[in-house]
Amino acid sequence: MKNLQDYIAFDLEFNTVDEVSHMIQLSAVKFSDHKEIETFDTYVYTDVPLQSFINGLTGITAEKIAGAPKVDEVIANFATFVGELPLVGYNAGKSDLPILAENGLDLTEQYQVDLYDEAFERRSSDLNGIINLKLTSVADFLGIKGRGHNSLEDARMTALVYEKFLELDENKRYLTQQEETHGDNPFAALGGFFD
Repeated sequence: MKNLQDYIAFDLEFNTVDEVSHMIQLSAVKFSDHKEIETFDTYVYTDVPLQSFINGLTGITAEKIAGAPKVDEVIANFATFVGELPLVGYNAGKSDLPILAENGLDLTEQYQVDLYDEAFERRSSDLNGIINLKLTSVADFLGIKGRGHNSLEDARMTALVYEKFLELDENKRYLTQQEETHGDNPFAALGGFFD
């Protein structure tokens, strides 16, 4: 997995009507040197009626959307926020990136790490015993708390899952180095401590 020092984790919520997905919330967290330094969070105006299912799932109301900036303004502001930084997401290649692209912002070149793919690969190692690979399940399994279906919370959980995976990788590298240096002797690292 790529180890990014500076990146943006993002997520969006959408309302699908007649097979067209309309963005209703777009959020991101900017990380630098493994710390959150800035957030982007906005509802997005749409005149398409909000599905009651989406309202129940996300807690987003028609009132929040009615007073929100229009999609063109949101996309322009988000493009400025992202700049040239690499992106990480959770299964964003299937819905989030295509929805952004449909609205005039193609970020596929900047999309560097998909945490869903990482979670899938780690299912039998780091995530052994996990019930499913939903973001909230993976986050909870790793001791990260957050509320799903709020794009800011999801973006933050995505970043924290990424940070946790980086930490696990670093620990594995350290253990491998210890084994290469000291063989199978568990006390070898203690050196001459008992001499």
